Amino acid sequence: MSALNKKNILLGVCGGIAAYKSAILARRLIDAGAQVRVVMTSGAQAFVQPMTFQALTGNPVHTSLLDTEAEAAMGHIELARWADIILIAPATANTLARLAHGFADDLLSTVCLASEAPLFIAPAMNRLMWAHAATLSNCKTLNDRGASFIGPAEGIQACGETGAGRLLEPEDIRDQLATLLQSNAAITTSNEQTTQTLAGKHVLVTAGPTREAIDPVRYISNHSSGKMGFAIAEAAVSMGARVTLVAGPVSLSASDTIQRIDVVSAEQMLDAVMQVAGNCDVFISVAAVSDYRLEEIKEQKIKKNDEQMQLTLIKNPDILKQVSSREDRPFCVGFAAETENVEAHARGKLVRKQLDMIAANQVAQPDNPVFGSDTNALDVYWPANDGHQAIPASSKTHVAQALLTIIASQLGKKPEGSQG
Repeated sequence: MSALNKKNILLGVCGGIAAYKSAILARRLIDAGAQVRVVMTSGAQAFVQPMTFQALTGNPVHTSLLDTEAEAAMGHIELARWADIILIAPATANTLARLAHGFADDLLSTVCLASEAPLFIAPAMNRLMWAHAATLSNCKTLNDRGASFIGPAEGIQACGETGAGRLLEPEDIRDQLATLLQSNAAITTSNEQTTQTLAGKHVLVTAGPTREAIDPVRYISNHSSGKMGFAIAEAAVSMGARVTLVAGPVSLSASDTIQRIDVVSAEQMLDAVMQVAGNCDVFISVAAVSDYRLEEIKEQKIKKNDEQMQLTLIKNPDILKQVSSREDRPFCVGFAAETENVEAHARGKLVRKQLDMIAANQVAQPDNPVFGSDTNALDVYWPANDGHQAIPASSKTHVAQALLTIIASQLGKKPEGSQG
Protein backbone atom coordinates (compact mmCIF):
# COMPACT_ATOMS: atom_id res chain seq x y z
CA MET A 1 0.00 0.00 0.00
CA SER A 2 1.33 3.42 -0.95
CA ALA A 3 2.41 5.80 1.82
CA LEU A 4 0.11 8.32 0.11
CA ASN A 5 -3.04 6.26 0.62
CA LYS A 6 -5.73 8.21 2.49
CA LYS A 7 -3.45 11.23 2.91
CA ASN A 8 -4.88 14.72 2.53
CA ILE A 9 -2.47 16.43 0.14
CA LEU A 10 -2.64 20.15 -0.45
CA LEU A 11 -1.04 20.74 -3.85
CA GLY A 12 0.33 24.26 -4.34
CA VAL A 13 0.75 25.31 -7.96
CA CYS A 14 2.91 28.33 -8.81
CA GLY A 15 3.33 30.33 -12.00
CA GLY A 16 5.52 28.73 -14.66
CA ILE A 17 5.24 26.69 -17.81
CA ALA A 18 5.77 23.53 -15.72
CA ALA A 19 2.36 24.14 -14.11
CA TYR A 20 0.79 21.93 -16.78
CA LYS A 21 2.58 18.94 -15.23
CA SER A 22 0.80 19.65 -11.93
CA ALA A 23 -2.49 18.60 -13.48
CA ILE A 24 -1.01 15.18 -14.25
CA LEU A 25 0.58 15.09 -10.79
CA ALA A 26 -2.78 15.72 -9.12
CA ARG A 27 -4.22 12.73 -10.98
CA ARG A 28 -1.25 10.51 -10.07
CA LEU A 29 -1.61 11.41 -6.38
CA ILE A 30 -5.29 10.48 -6.50
CA ASP A 31 -4.40 7.20 -8.23
CA ALA A 32 -2.13 6.47 -5.22
CA GLY A 33 -5.11 6.84 -2.89
CA ALA A 34 -4.65 10.45 -1.77
CA GLN A 35 -7.27 13.15 -1.36
CA VAL A 36 -6.09 16.24 -3.22
CA ARG A 37 -7.03 19.89 -2.94
CA VAL A 38 -5.32 22.56 -5.00
CA VAL A 39 -4.16 26.09 -4.18
CA MET A 40 -3.12 28.18 -7.18
CA THR A 41 -1.14 31.41 -7.15
CA SER A 42 -2.18 34.21 -9.47
CA GLY A 43 0.80 33.36 -11.68
CA ALA A 44 -0.26 29.74 -11.98
CA GLN A 45 -3.69 30.78 -13.24
CA ALA A 46 -2.01 32.47 -16.21
CA PHE A 47 -0.79 29.06 -17.37
CA VAL A 48 -3.55 26.62 -16.27
CA GLN A 49 -7.21 27.30 -15.57
CA PRO A 50 -8.54 26.40 -12.09
CA MET A 51 -11.35 24.43 -13.76
CA THR A 52 -8.75 21.88 -14.92
CA PHE A 53 -7.79 20.99 -11.37
CA GLN A 54 -11.40 21.05 -10.18
CA ALA A 55 -12.33 18.52 -12.85
CA LEU A 56 -9.37 16.28 -12.01
CA THR A 57 -9.70 16.35 -8.21
CA GLY A 58 -13.43 16.78 -7.76
CA ASN A 59 -12.75 19.58 -5.28
CA PRO A 60 -13.02 23.36 -5.60
CA VAL A 61 -9.73 25.10 -6.39
CA HIS A 62 -8.57 27.73 -3.90
CA THR A 63 -7.10 31.00 -5.13
CA SER A 64 -8.12 33.72 -2.69
CA LEU A 65 -6.65 34.49 0.73
CA LEU A 66 -9.94 35.88 2.07
CA ASP A 67 -12.65 33.45 1.00
CA THR A 68 -16.19 34.55 1.86
CA GLU A 69 -17.37 30.95 1.35
CA ALA A 70 -14.99 29.61 3.99
CA GLU A 71 -15.54 29.34 7.72
CA ALA A 72 -15.24 32.88 9.16
CA ALA A 73 -13.89 33.91 5.75
CA MET A 74 -10.55 32.31 6.72
CA GLY A 75 -9.99 29.62 4.12
CA HIS A 76 -6.28 29.39 4.87
CA ILE A 77 -7.01 28.08 8.37
CA GLU A 78 -9.42 25.46 7.07
CA LEU A 79 -6.89 24.26 4.49
CA ALA A 80 -4.05 24.29 7.02
CA ARG A 81 -6.07 22.07 9.37
CA TRP A 82 -7.16 19.76 6.56
CA ALA A 83 -3.74 19.06 5.05
CA ASP A 84 -1.63 16.08 6.10
CA ILE A 85 0.96 17.07 3.50
CA ILE A 86 1.72 20.28 1.62
CA LEU A 87 3.34 19.72 -1.77
CA ILE A 88 4.34 22.71 -3.90
CA ALA A 89 4.91 21.72 -7.53
CA PRO A 90 6.11 23.67 -9.37
CA ALA A 91 7.77 25.95 -6.84
CA THR A 92 9.19 29.08 -8.45
CA ALA A 93 12.17 31.10 -7.28
CA ASN A 94 9.74 33.78 -6.14
CA THR A 95 7.77 31.32 -4.01
CA LEU A 96 10.97 29.94 -2.44
CA ALA A 97 12.02 33.47 -1.50
CA ARG A 98 8.64 34.34 -0.03
CA LEU A 99 8.45 31.14 2.01
CA ALA A 100 12.01 31.54 3.28
CA HIS A 101 11.29 35.08 4.44
CA GLY A 102 7.92 34.30 6.00
CA PHE A 103 5.69 36.33 3.66
CA ALA A 104 1.96 35.75 4.04
CA ASP A 105 0.42 37.93 1.35
CA ASP A 106 -1.31 35.22 -0.68
CA LEU A 107 -3.19 32.03 0.10
CA LEU A 108 -0.37 29.54 -0.51
CA SER A 109 2.26 31.29 1.62
CA THR A 110 -0.26 31.89 4.40
CA VAL A 111 -1.35 28.25 4.50
CA CYS A 112 2.29 27.17 4.74
CA LEU A 113 2.78 29.44 7.76
CA ALA A 114 -0.46 28.32 9.40
CA SER A 115 0.03 24.56 8.96
CA GLU A 116 1.96 21.98 10.95
CA ALA A 117 1.91 19.60 7.96
CA PRO A 118 5.28 18.60 6.48
CA LEU A 119 6.27 20.70 3.49
CA PHE A 120 7.62 19.18 0.27
CA ILE A 121 8.92 21.41 -2.51
CA ALA A 122 9.47 20.52 -6.17
CA PRO A 123 11.32 23.48 -7.72
CA ALA A 124 11.13 24.52 -11.37
CA MET A 125 12.99 27.48 -12.86
CA ASN A 126 15.72 28.56 -15.26
CA ARG A 127 19.10 26.97 -14.55
CA LEU A 128 20.73 30.29 -13.64
CA MET A 129 17.90 31.17 -11.26
CA TRP A 130 18.27 27.77 -9.60
CA ALA A 131 22.05 28.19 -9.25
CA HIS A 132 21.85 31.78 -7.96
CA ALA A 133 23.23 32.34 -4.48
CA ALA A 134 19.94 33.88 -3.31
CA THR A 135 17.95 30.80 -4.37
CA LEU A 136 20.46 28.42 -2.80
CA SER A 137 20.34 30.42 0.43
CA ASN A 138 16.53 30.32 0.46
CA CYS A 139 16.57 26.56 -0.11
CA LYS A 140 19.01 26.08 2.76
CA THR A 141 16.80 28.17 5.05
CA LEU A 142 13.74 26.12 4.16
CA ASN A 143 15.61 22.84 4.50
CA ASP A 144 16.92 23.86 7.92
CA ARG A 145 13.29 24.44 8.94
CA GLY A 146 12.35 20.91 7.90
CA ALA A 147 11.16 21.31 4.31
CA SER A 148 12.11 18.49 1.92
CA PHE A 149 13.06 19.07 -1.71
CA ILE A 150 12.08 16.84 -4.61
CA GLY A 151 14.27 17.60 -7.60
CA PRO A 152 14.84 19.57 -9.70
CA ALA A 153 15.89 17.51 -12.69
CA GLU A 154 18.49 18.43 -15.28
CA GLY A 155 17.84 18.75 -19.02
CA ILE A 156 16.50 21.00 -21.75
CA GLN A 157 14.35 23.81 -20.36
CA ALA A 158 11.47 25.73 -21.90
CA CYS A 159 13.78 28.72 -22.42
CA GLY A 160 15.99 26.58 -24.62
CA GLU A 161 18.87 26.33 -22.17
CA THR A 162 20.13 23.08 -20.65
CA GLY A 163 20.87 22.50 -16.99
CA ALA A 164 19.39 21.87 -13.56
CA GLY A 165 16.00 23.40 -12.85
CA ARG A 166 13.43 21.26 -14.67
CA LEU A 167 10.42 20.03 -12.73
CA LEU A 168 10.59 16.28 -12.22
CA GLU A 169 8.04 14.19 -14.07
CA PRO A 170 4.75 13.75 -12.16
CA GLU A 171 5.31 10.04 -11.56
CA ASP A 172 8.78 10.72 -10.15
CA ILE A 173 7.45 13.41 -7.81
CA ARG A 174 4.73 11.05 -6.58
CA ASP A 175 7.22 8.21 -6.00
CA GLN A 176 9.80 10.38 -4.26
CA LEU A 177 7.12 11.90 -2.05
CA ALA A 178 6.01 8.41 -0.99
CA THR A 179 9.60 7.37 -0.29
CA LEU A 180 10.29 10.49 1.76
CA LEU A 181 7.12 9.93 3.79
CA GLN A 182 8.14 6.33 4.52
CA SER A 183 11.61 7.43 5.60
CA ASN A 184 10.29 10.24 7.79
CA ALA A 185 7.70 7.89 9.28
CA ALA A 186 10.43 5.40 10.18
CA ILE A 187 12.43 8.15 11.89
CA THR A 188 9.38 9.47 13.72
CA THR A 189 8.30 5.99 14.82
CA SER A 190 11.78 5.25 16.08
CA ASN A 191 11.91 8.51 18.01
CA GLU A 192 8.42 8.02 19.44
CA GLN A 193 9.10 4.43 20.49
CA THR A 194 12.30 5.36 22.27
CA THR A 195 14.91 8.02 22.10
CA GLN A 196 17.26 5.52 23.72
CA THR A 197 17.66 3.01 20.87
CA LEU A 198 21.43 3.08 21.42
CA ALA A 199 21.32 3.41 25.21
CA GLY A 200 24.34 1.80 26.82
CA LYS A 201 26.26 1.72 23.53
CA HIS A 202 29.55 3.49 22.90
CA VAL A 203 29.65 4.86 19.35
CA LEU A 204 32.91 5.99 17.76
CA VAL A 205 32.60 8.32 14.76
CA THR A 206 35.23 9.83 12.49
CA ALA A 207 34.38 12.98 10.56
CA GLY A 208 35.84 15.53 8.18
CA PRO A 209 38.94 15.43 6.00
CA THR A 210 42.55 14.81 6.89
CA ARG A 211 45.45 16.97 5.79
CA GLU A 212 48.80 15.59 4.66
CA ALA A 213 51.59 18.15 4.82
CA ILE A 214 53.78 18.87 1.79
CA ASP A 215 55.87 21.56 3.46
CA PRO A 216 55.20 24.05 6.28
CA VAL A 217 52.58 25.94 4.22
CA ARG A 218 51.02 23.38 1.83
CA TYR A 219 49.06 20.21 2.24
CA ILE A 220 46.96 17.59 0.40
CA SER A 221 43.31 17.29 1.43
CA ASN A 222 39.77 16.93 0.07
CA HIS A 223 36.38 18.68 0.06
CA SER A 224 34.83 16.97 3.10
CA SER A 225 33.10 19.45 5.43
CA GLY A 226 32.52 17.01 8.29
CA LYS A 227 28.78 17.83 8.42
CA MET A 228 27.60 14.26 7.89
CA GLY A 229 29.88 12.82 10.58
CA PHE A 230 28.94 15.54 13.07
CA ALA A 231 25.23 14.95 12.32
CA ILE A 232 25.68 11.23 13.03
CA ALA A 233 27.49 11.96 16.29
CA GLU A 234 24.70 14.30 17.45
CA ALA A 235 21.98 11.85 16.39
CA ALA A 236 23.71 9.01 18.27
CA VAL A 237 23.71 11.12 21.44
CA SER A 238 20.00 11.81 21.00
CA MET A 239 19.43 8.05 20.78
CA GLY A 240 21.16 7.45 24.10
CA ALA A 241 24.69 6.51 23.05
CA ARG A 242 27.96 7.62 24.54
CA VAL A 243 29.82 9.16 21.63
CA THR A 244 33.47 9.72 20.82
CA LEU A 245 34.06 11.88 17.77
CA VAL A 246 37.45 11.94 16.07
CA ALA A 247 37.39 15.01 13.86
CA GLY A 248 39.72 16.20 11.15
CA PRO A 249 40.30 19.94 10.61
CA VAL A 250 36.80 21.42 10.33
CA SER A 251 35.06 24.56 11.59
CA LEU A 252 32.14 22.78 13.26
CA SER A 253 31.07 22.64 16.89
CA ALA A 254 29.77 19.59 18.77
CA SER A 255 27.63 19.14 21.87
CA ASP A 256 29.39 19.13 25.20
CA THR A 257 28.14 15.57 25.77
CA ILE A 258 30.33 14.33 22.90
CA GLN A 259 33.94 13.43 23.63
CA ARG A 260 35.74 15.15 20.77
CA ILE A 261 39.30 14.41 19.67
CA ASP A 262 40.73 16.78 17.04
CA VAL A 263 43.37 15.51 14.62
CA VAL A 264 44.94 16.68 11.38
CA SER A 265 46.63 13.81 9.52
CA ALA A 266 45.53 10.25 8.73
CA GLU A 267 48.16 8.81 11.05
CA GLN A 268 46.92 11.01 13.89
CA MET A 269 43.36 9.87 13.19
CA LEU A 270 44.48 6.23 13.22
CA ASP A 271 46.20 6.66 16.60
CA ALA A 272 43.10 8.32 18.09
CA VAL A 273 40.73 5.69 16.70
CA MET A 274 42.81 2.70 17.82
CA GLN A 275 42.91 4.05 21.37
CA VAL A 276 39.12 3.89 21.51
CA ALA A 277 38.22 1.06 19.08
CA GLY A 278 38.61 -1.76 21.58
CA ASN A 279 36.24 -0.01 23.95
CA CYS A 280 33.34 0.85 21.64
CA ASP A 281 30.32 -1.03 20.34
CA VAL A 282 29.91 0.72 16.99
CA PHE A 283 32.52 2.32 14.74
CA ILE A 284 31.19 4.59 11.97
CA SER A 285 33.95 5.70 9.62
CA VAL A 286 32.56 8.82 7.97
CA ALA A 287 35.81 10.76 7.61
CA ALA A 288 37.26 11.27 4.14
CA VAL A 289 40.75 10.07 5.01
CA SER A 290 43.50 10.96 2.55
CA ASP A 291 44.57 7.78 0.75
CA TYR A 292 48.15 8.98 0.35
CA ARG A 293 50.69 11.13 2.17
CA LEU A 294 54.06 12.55 1.22
CA GLU A 295 57.00 10.18 1.47
CA GLU A 296 59.05 13.12 2.71
CA ILE A 297 57.67 16.36 4.16
CA LYS A 298 59.93 19.26 3.29
CA GLU A 299 61.17 21.21 6.28
CA GLN A 300 61.20 24.48 4.34
CA LYS A 301 58.69 25.95 1.90
CA ILE A 302 59.21 24.61 -1.61
CA LYS A 303 60.07 27.49 -3.91
CA LYS A 304 58.27 27.99 -7.20
CA ASN A 305 61.32 27.67 -9.41
CA ASP A 306 60.37 25.06 -11.96
CA GLU A 307 57.45 24.62 -14.37
CA GLN A 308 56.71 21.22 -12.84
CA MET A 309 57.05 19.71 -9.40
CA GLN A 310 57.06 16.03 -8.62
CA LEU A 311 55.88 14.65 -5.31
CA THR A 312 56.33 11.07 -4.17
CA LEU A 313 53.29 9.74 -2.32
CA ILE A 314 52.95 6.63 -0.19
CA LYS A 315 49.79 4.93 1.04
CA ASN A 316 48.20 5.99 4.27
CA PRO A 317 47.02 3.33 6.75
CA ASP A 318 43.50 2.01 6.15
CA ILE A 319 41.85 2.98 9.43
CA LEU A 320 38.57 1.18 8.79
CA LYS A 321 40.25 -2.07 7.76
CA GLN A 322 42.51 -2.02 10.79
CA VAL A 323 39.52 -1.65 13.09
CA SER A 324 37.47 -4.34 11.32
CA SER A 325 40.47 -6.75 11.59
CA ARG A 326 40.64 -6.53 15.37
CA GLU A 327 39.65 -9.58 17.41
CA ASP A 328 37.59 -7.30 19.65
CA ARG A 329 36.13 -5.45 16.66
CA PRO A 330 33.06 -3.29 17.11
CA PHE A 331 30.16 -3.23 14.65
CA CYS A 332 31.90 -1.56 11.69
CA VAL A 333 30.15 0.84 9.32
CA GLY A 334 31.99 2.33 6.37
CA PHE A 335 31.16 5.17 4.03
CA ALA A 336 31.72 5.11 0.28
CA ALA A 337 31.64 8.38 -1.65
CA GLU A 338 31.60 7.35 -5.29
CA THR A 339 31.35 9.13 -8.63
CA GLU A 340 30.14 6.07 -10.60
CA ASN A 341 28.96 2.47 -10.16
CA VAL A 342 27.97 3.22 -6.59
CA GLU A 343 26.51 -0.15 -5.61
CA ALA A 344 29.29 -2.22 -7.17
CA HIS A 345 32.04 -0.20 -5.50
CA ALA A 346 30.20 -0.11 -2.17
CA ARG A 347 29.54 -3.85 -2.06
CA GLY A 348 33.14 -4.53 -3.07
CA LYS A 349 34.36 -2.43 -0.15
CA LEU A 350 31.87 -4.14 2.15
CA VAL A 351 33.35 -7.56 1.36
CA ARG A 352 36.98 -6.51 1.03
CA LYS A 353 37.08 -4.84 4.41
CA GLN A 354 34.77 -7.35 6.13
CA LEU A 355 32.35 -4.68 7.23
CA ASP A 356 28.97 -5.07 8.89
CA MET A 357 27.47 -2.26 6.84
CA ILE A 358 28.34 0.43 4.34
CA ALA A 359 26.60 3.69 3.49
CA ALA A 360 27.18 4.88 -0.06
CA ASN A 361 26.38 7.99 -2.02
CA GLN A 362 27.20 9.53 -5.37
CA VAL A 363 29.19 12.73 -5.17
CA ALA A 364 30.36 15.35 -7.66
CA GLN A 365 26.93 15.76 -9.24
CA PRO A 366 26.39 19.35 -10.47
CA ASP A 367 22.69 19.30 -9.54
CA ASN A 368 23.14 17.47 -6.23
CA PRO A 369 26.33 18.46 -4.39
CA VAL A 370 27.18 16.46 -1.26
CA PHE A 371 30.41 17.94 0.07
CA GLY A 372 29.59 21.04 2.07
CA SER A 373 25.85 20.60 1.55
CA ASP A 374 23.29 20.37 4.35
CA THR A 375 21.47 17.54 2.56
CA ASN A 376 22.42 14.01 1.61
CA ALA A 377 20.99 10.71 0.37
CA LEU A 378 22.40 7.26 1.09
CA ASP A 379 22.11 3.69 -0.06
CA VAL A 380 22.89 1.40 2.86
CA TYR A 381 24.13 -2.15 2.22
CA TRP A 382 24.90 -5.08 4.52
CA PRO A 383 25.97 -8.68 3.81
CA ALA A 384 22.99 -10.72 5.04
CA ASN A 385 20.68 -11.56 2.14
CA ASP A 386 22.27 -8.75 0.11
CA GLY A 387 20.63 -6.28 2.49
CA HIS A 388 19.84 -2.84 1.14
CA GLN A 389 17.85 0.19 2.22
CA ALA A 390 17.73 3.58 0.54
CA ILE A 391 17.62 6.77 2.57
CA PRO A 392 16.16 9.46 0.28
CA ALA A 393 17.47 12.98 0.03
CA SER A 394 16.83 14.99 3.17
CA SER A 395 18.72 17.07 5.70
CA LYS A 396 21.86 15.43 7.03
CA THR A 397 20.24 15.40 10.46
CA HIS A 398 17.35 13.30 9.16
CA VAL A 399 19.67 11.08 7.13
CA ALA A 400 21.83 10.50 10.22
CA GLN A 401 18.78 9.47 12.26
CA ALA A 402 17.63 7.09 9.54
CA LEU A 403 21.10 5.53 9.22
CA LEU A 404 21.42 4.99 12.98
CA THR A 405 17.96 3.40 13.03
CA ILE A 406 19.17 0.89 10.44
CA ILE A 407 22.40 0.30 12.37
CA ALA A 408 20.48 -0.29 15.60
CA SER A 409 18.32 -2.90 13.83
CA GLN A 410 21.42 -4.79 12.64
CA LEU A 411 23.56 -4.63 15.76
CA GLY A 412 24.82 -8.03 16.83
CA LYS A 413 24.75 -9.45 13.31
CA LYS A 414 28.23 -10.13 11.96
CA PRO A 415 29.16 -10.56 8.30
CA GLU A 416 30.32 -13.95 7.07
CA GLY A 417 34.03 -14.34 7.52
CA SER A 418 34.36 -11.59 10.11
CA GLN A 419 36.69 -12.08 13.03
CA GLY A 420 34.21 -10.91 15.64
